[in-house]
Amino acid sequence: MNEHELAWALLPEGLEEFFDIDGFEKDDLRFRIILVEKNRVPAELAEEYRGKKVVNTVLNDILLEDFPIRGRKGEILFRRRSWKFEGVDRMLTRKIALTFPGTKISNEFAVFLKGMD
Repeated sequence: MNEHELAWALLPEGLEEFFDIDGFEKDDLRFRIILVEKNRVPAELAEEYRGKKVVNTVLNDILLEDFPIRGRKGEILFRRRSWKFEGVDRMLTRKIALTFPGTKISNEFAVFLKGMD
Protein backbone atom coordinates (compact mmCIF):
# COMPACT_ATOMS: atom_id res chain seq x y z
CA MET A 1 0.00 0.00 0.00
CA ASN A 2 1.41 3.42 -0.95
CA GLU A 3 0.81 6.80 0.75
CA HIS A 4 -2.02 7.68 -1.65
CA GLU A 5 -3.92 4.48 -0.87
CA LEU A 6 -3.32 4.93 2.86
CA ALA A 7 -4.73 8.47 2.81
CA TRP A 8 -7.88 7.34 0.99
CA ALA A 9 -8.25 4.40 3.40
CA LEU A 10 -8.53 6.92 6.26
CA LEU A 11 -11.20 9.03 4.55
CA PRO A 12 -14.93 8.31 4.14
CA GLU A 13 -15.60 5.89 1.28
CA GLY A 14 -16.67 7.18 -2.11
CA LEU A 15 -14.94 10.56 -1.94
CA GLU A 16 -12.10 9.60 -4.29
CA GLU A 17 -14.55 9.67 -7.20
CA PHE A 18 -15.19 13.40 -6.71
CA PHE A 19 -12.14 14.80 -4.88
CA ASP A 20 -8.34 14.97 -5.03
CA ILE A 21 -6.17 15.21 -1.93
CA ASP A 22 -4.63 18.69 -1.87
CA GLY A 23 -2.63 18.35 1.33
CA PHE A 24 -2.90 18.39 5.10
CA GLU A 25 -2.27 20.70 8.02
CA LYS A 26 -1.17 19.56 11.46
CA ASP A 27 -0.63 21.47 14.67
CA ASP A 28 -0.85 20.67 18.39
CA LEU A 29 -4.67 20.66 18.37
CA ARG A 30 -5.83 19.44 14.99
CA PHE A 31 -5.09 17.34 11.95
CA ARG A 32 -6.83 18.60 8.81
CA ILE A 33 -6.97 16.82 5.45
CA ILE A 34 -7.74 19.10 2.49
CA LEU A 35 -9.74 17.76 -0.46
CA VAL A 36 -10.48 19.71 -3.67
CA GLU A 37 -13.41 18.74 -5.88
CA LYS A 38 -12.31 17.60 -9.32
CA ASN A 39 -13.05 20.05 -12.12
CA ARG A 40 -15.39 17.69 -13.96
CA VAL A 41 -18.82 18.98 -14.78
CA PRO A 42 -21.47 16.41 -13.77
CA ALA A 43 -22.50 14.15 -16.66
CA GLU A 44 -26.21 14.50 -15.91
CA LEU A 45 -27.18 18.13 -16.53
CA ALA A 46 -30.51 19.88 -16.25
CA GLU A 47 -31.81 21.23 -19.55
CA GLU A 48 -30.81 24.82 -18.71
CA TYR A 49 -27.08 23.84 -18.66
CA ARG A 50 -26.93 21.50 -21.65
CA GLY A 51 -24.88 22.67 -24.61
CA LYS A 52 -23.70 25.78 -22.76
CA LYS A 53 -20.10 26.78 -22.17
CA VAL A 54 -18.61 26.90 -18.65
CA VAL A 55 -17.36 30.45 -18.10
CA ASN A 56 -16.17 30.26 -14.48
CA THR A 57 -15.63 27.93 -11.53
CA VAL A 58 -15.71 28.89 -7.87
CA LEU A 59 -14.40 26.96 -4.86
CA ASN A 60 -16.27 27.15 -1.55
CA ASP A 61 -14.86 25.66 1.65
CA ILE A 62 -16.81 23.31 3.91
CA LEU A 63 -15.12 22.17 7.14
CA LEU A 64 -16.28 18.93 8.76
CA GLU A 65 -15.29 17.32 12.03
CA ASP A 66 -14.21 13.71 11.76
CA PHE A 67 -12.58 11.06 13.93
CA PRO A 68 -9.66 12.24 16.07
CA ILE A 69 -6.23 11.41 14.62
CA ARG A 70 -3.31 10.70 16.97
CA GLY A 71 -4.83 12.74 19.81
CA ARG A 72 -5.72 15.71 17.60
CA LYS A 73 -9.12 16.92 16.45
CA GLY A 74 -9.75 15.38 13.02
CA GLU A 75 -11.04 17.68 10.28
CA ILE A 76 -11.73 17.37 6.59
CA LEU A 77 -11.72 20.60 4.59
CA PHE A 78 -13.71 20.16 1.40
CA ARG A 79 -13.13 22.74 -1.32
CA ARG A 80 -16.40 22.33 -3.22
CA ARG A 81 -16.66 23.46 -6.83
CA SER A 82 -19.50 25.36 -8.51
CA TRP A 83 -19.67 26.04 -12.23
CA LYS A 84 -21.05 29.14 -13.96
CA PHE A 85 -22.48 28.52 -17.42
CA GLU A 86 -22.86 31.09 -20.16
CA GLY A 87 -26.38 32.58 -20.11
CA VAL A 88 -27.50 30.84 -16.89
CA ASP A 89 -28.07 32.90 -13.73
CA ARG A 90 -27.46 30.15 -11.17
CA MET A 91 -24.31 28.21 -10.44
CA LEU A 92 -24.27 24.42 -10.79
CA THR A 93 -23.03 22.43 -7.79
CA ARG A 94 -22.76 18.65 -7.72
CA LYS A 95 -24.91 17.01 -5.05
CA ILE A 96 -22.64 15.03 -2.72
CA ALA A 97 -23.83 14.04 0.76
CA LEU A 98 -20.89 15.01 2.97
CA THR A 99 -22.48 15.54 6.37
CA PHE A 100 -24.90 13.80 8.66
CA PRO A 101 -28.19 15.76 8.33
CA GLY A 102 -28.30 18.78 10.64
CA THR A 103 -24.63 18.55 11.65
CA LYS A 104 -21.15 19.56 10.54
CA ILE A 105 -19.70 16.11 11.12
CA SER A 106 -19.07 13.28 8.69
CA ASN A 107 -21.72 10.58 8.30
CA GLU A 108 -19.41 7.87 9.68
CA PHE A 109 -18.42 9.95 12.72
CA ALA A 110 -22.07 10.73 13.47
CA VAL A 111 -23.01 7.04 13.33
CA PHE A 112 -20.07 6.24 15.61
CA LEU A 113 -21.09 8.89 18.15
CA LYS A 114 -24.73 7.82 18.02
CA GLY A 115 -23.66 4.26 18.82
CA MET A 116 -21.98 5.47 22.01
CA ASP A 117 -25.36 6.34 23.61
